[in-house]
Amino acid sequence: MKIESTYINDYLRATEIIDWNNPNVLAKAKEIIGGVTDNVTKIKILFEWVRDEVPHSKDINSDVVTCTASEVLEAGTGICYAKSHLLAGLLRANGIPCGFCYQMLRRDPPFEGLVLHGLNGIFVENFNKWVRADPRGNTDCHDAQFDIEREQLAFTMNKNLGEFIYETIFADPDPNVIRVLKSFKNRNEMWPHLPKELTKEGST
Repeated sequence: MKIESTYINDYLRATEIIDWNNPNVLAKAKEIIGGVTDNVTKIKILFEWVRDEVPHSKDINSDVVTCTASEVLEAGTGICYAKSHLLAGLLRANGIPCGFCYQMLRRDPPFEGLVLHGLNGIFVENFNKWVRADPRGNTDCHDAQFDIEREQLAFTMNKNLGEFIYETIFADPDPNVIRVLKSFKNRNEMWPHLPKELTKEGST
């Protein structure tokens, strides 16, 4: 893994999309961790909350399209990119640096080709290392966990199918992801148009 920016505050800032300074996001960020003080435990609690308590829109057959951290929190659902935005917001609100990672995965039928999948890169200060974690939401087919030593994402990659992961941890979500999420109001209408590539250079 490599980081897009060596300036750690880039992974902590509030933005239009990662709007952790929204009062509702701030309040939820503090509520979820309660009185926990250990950094690793905070990360695990927040990751598992987004993974388990905010269902992936496709899993519940919801047509809602969310993008910003506050939108995902309010609607209580989002697709992979949106859930990664919420997790980043909750972590940053607790002073934990978090960025964005992307995989290229083969699409499920009836669609063909590859599609971007979004997840997170989290800086674990106690271990001075970045760890990838996927809050997509577990199902019978997915078992993502937050683990310091052994990466366990929602999707395993098949190189024979052209699947791979970008090694860069970005400070902001990819513009192509934001463009798609902002262009549609209905998830089923959006589904055929999910991004097939990153817009950022130097991402491999």
